[in-house]
Amino acid sequence: MSPAVKYTLGRIGLFVAVALALWPVEMNLFLKLMLAVAFSAALAFFLLRGWRDEMARQLAGAAEKRRAEKERLRAALAGEDKPTAPGGSTDSSTPTDAGRPTDGGKPTDAGKPTDGGKSTDAGKPTDKA
Repeated sequence: MSPAVKYTLGRIGLFVAVALALWPVEMNLFLKLMLAVAFSAALAFFLLRGWRDEMARQLAGAAEKRRAEKERLRAALAGEDKPTAPGGSTDSSTPTDAGRPTDGGKPTDAGKPTDGGKSTDAGKPTDKA
């Protein structure tokens, strides 16, 4: 059972118990109900502390989940990173940028000499005399 449901049913149960305890007392019905609300709230503060803390942890976890999902969606919409699944894993069917050049798609100069084509081989004789 959900912690919120347990705590809510506990609060209602305490209210009914206090109201039934006040039933035989000779006073206005509205006053009895108001006293039952006040006394049941005070009793719930002490008697239902564990359920209240459990409910608070559940609500904090749900809020954190919503915040993380909101940040993930904002980042995806802003183009900051790839969207991930709610579990935190990326979809393996989408291509990655690992093998792509970073210079705007221009071919790389992997096989060309770096000195502008003016390299000479050290061990070969030249034709010029």
